[in-house]
Amino acid sequence: MTWSIPQITTGAERHLLECMLDRNRTELIHTVRGLSDDQARYRLVASRTTPIGLLKHAAVAERIWFQHVLAGLPESECGGGTAGGDASFVVGDNETLADVIAEFERASERSRVVAADFDLDDIKTHPRVGDVNLRFIYLLLSEDFARHAGHGDILREQIEHSTPLTDIPEQP
Repeated sequence: MTWSIPQITTGAERHLLECMLDRNRTELIHTVRGLSDDQARYRLVASRTTPIGLLKHAAVAERIWFQHVLAGLPESECGGGTAGGDASFVVGDNETLADVIAEFERASERSRVVAADFDLDDIKTHPRVGDVNLRFIYLLLSEDFARHAGHGDILREQIEHSTPLTDIPEQP
């Protein structure tokens, strides 16, 4: 297997956690590189999941976990919105793939800046999950982005060999 960014396998725990999250951020972006805006919007599954939607969702996750939960910012100050669930996959008609990649990269950079002010064991409260620490946030988003990069890989394969599903009714 060829890694798209250097694989860090040793070092302090925080460094490893940060590098793994950055690697999974990069891998998620790589799943859409080279797609056209139209291809990135293809719906090939019954859910709202699209390649561009995966990145939009990841940007929302960055803002929720780092800006809102960790830094304690009101949702209105998190830049770009924090609507979760299916809404986090919705991309505006005027947004391009380049726009959404840039949004995710800005959210990721802001997350790095926010996290730098906290220790791994600093505890914050998520409104539904309860008490969490920065270590948990790193692990959760690493897992989430790795899973979504896998989704993106599969969608990309489908895009290269299929057409989008257009007759799937909206799900409530």
